[in-house]
Amino acid sequence: MRAVVRRGPALVVDDLATPEPAAGQVLVRTLCCGICGSDLHAVHAMETMVALSARTGEPGLIDPARDIVFGHEYCAAVLDHGPGTDRRLKTGTRVVGMPVVPTPRGFETVGYSNLFPGGFAQQMVLTEAMLLPVPNGLSDVAAAMTEPFAVGEHAVAESDAGADTVNLVVGCGPVGLAVIAALKARGLGPVIASDYSPARRRLAEQFGADEVVDPAADDPHARWAALGVPHSRTERSLLAMTGGTGKRAVVFECVGVPGVIQSLIERVPVGTQILVVGVCMQTDSIEPFLCINKSIALKFVLAYTPDEFAATLRHIADGTIDVAPAVTGEVGLDGVADAFAALGEPDRHCKIVVRPGT
Repeated sequence: MRAVVRRGPALVVDDLATPEPAAGQVLVRTLCCGICGSDLHAVHAMETMVALSARTGEPGLIDPARDIVFGHEYCAAVLDHGPGTDRRLKTGTRVVGMPVVPTPRGFETVGYSNLFPGGFAQQMVLTEAMLLPVPNGLSDVAAAMTEPFAVGEHAVAESDAGADTVNLVVGCGPVGLAVIAALKARGLGPVIASDYSPARRRLAEQFGADEVVDPAADDPHARWAALGVPHSRTERSLLAMTGGTGKRAVVFECVGVPGVIQSLIERVPVGTQILVVGVCMQTDSIEPFLCINKSIALKFVLAYTPDEFAATLRHIADGTIDVAPAVTGEVGLDGVADAFAALGEPDRHCKIVVRPGT
C-alpha cells in the first residue's frame, strides 16, 4: 500500500506492507484523514514529544528514528476482520473511531506509532471496539472531523462554562473553532473569539462566536465589564454587598505558544477559569502570585472520552455542528508535504484533508 511516511524530519511517499488485523482488530481502507496541528509539530519535533511523554511516566512506545505514518482524524471503510471480532461492522461499513489500539505493551496511538500506520496510508488496522458507524448521508470528510471537534467537546465539558459565564476563546485555529462549536452546541454565550488572522476570525463567526476581536486593534479583555463580569476583587465584593453576584469569565487558551498563559493571567478578571487546550512543547513560565491573588483556576485538558467522541459524531450528523467551513483543502498522498507547508499560513488554510485513494 502507498503511504506518507515520516522518515527523520522528512515526509516521503513510499510503498509499505499491508497491515494485518490481529485479535479484536479490523482492516480498513482509509477514505480521508485530516491533518492535525500535532502532526505539523511532530514532523520536526517527534523526538521532543517522545522525551516529554516519557517524563509523564507513560511507557515509551515510539522510536522516532523509525518510520511513522501520521493521521488520526480519519474516516474509513471496513475491509476485513481479524480473529475474535464480533463482526458487528460488516464489510464496506464506513467508520470513525478513537485512534487507540490496546496491546500487551500498552496503548498504541494510530498515527503516532511504529506499528500502527495512520490515515496517511491507504489502509489501517483499527480496534473494532473503538469504531462507530458513520450515519447515512454524512460525508466522509464531515465524519473525519469527529476527532478534532471532539477535542473542543472535551474542553468545554471540563470547563465551568454555563449560563452564568462569559467565554473567551483565544486562537481560532481548528482547536479554537472546535471549542466555539461545542459552546454554541450547548446554547452558551456570549462567546468572544480572538485571533490575529482575518480568515480565522471569519471562521469563528461562521461557527457562532457572538463577538470577534482582532487583538492587534482591540483588546478582548476590555469587554468584561460591559458583559457583566467584575474585573477586580474589590468590584466583586462591592457587587456582593448589594446582593449581586455578576458573571464569571471562562477562557480557553487555544494557541499553545510560550507567554500566552502568563498574558492571560495578567489580564483576566478575578475568579477566571483558564482552560489550556493549546499544546505548548517549550518551557514556559507564569507568576503564581497573580493566580493566587486573583483566585484563577488553571486547568489543562487533553483529547476526549468515548462518550464525548460519540456525542460529537451525533452533533455533526444532526447538523448541530456544521464542520464544513473548517475544511479548506483536500490533497492526495503526493500533496501531503506541500499541505503541511501550506498549513503554516493561517490566512490560507485551516484544515486540509488527505484522500489516500487519489
